[in-house]
Amino acid sequence: MRNLVVIALAILTMSATAQDRKQDRKGQQHRNEIVKDMTPQEVANLKTKKLTLKLDLTDKQQRQVESILLEQAVDRQKKREAHQNKEEKEKPSKEEFLKMQNERLDNQIEMKRKMKDILTEEQYAKFEKMKPRKQHRKGKRATKK
Repeated sequence: MRNLVVIALAILTMSATAQDRKQDRKGQQHRNEIVKDMTPQEVANLKTKKLTLKLDLTDKQQRQVESILLEQAVDRQKKREAHQNKEEKEKPSKEEFLKMQNERLDNQIEMKRKMKDILTEEQYAKFEKMKPRKQHRKGKRATKK
């Protein structure tokens, strides 16, 4: 009898946890839909404000960072539109994939250089510690297994 109660409790706990994860995903999908409808200016403005809060940016730094982020947002939107306009839904070839990855990494290097010129050493150290959420989550998942 005692074993049945423990098993039932374990099953209820697992099902409740699974439901919570599904709700989190729905919220993220909703956010993704909202972000897709935002203009590059709005995206750059929001990201600048977040960085201002985390790094305590001055007004001059805010303007410089916002211009960099606006360039990135416009470029990202152009790429997204080009990707959506493609009629083919094929995977890229090895050469295309390599080209895209090199371009992405070059953009990241350029972003770091620009940020290093704008930020103070202390701010840049904080900026370097900030990791993208995706990489952070991957690390958490890997440690759970």
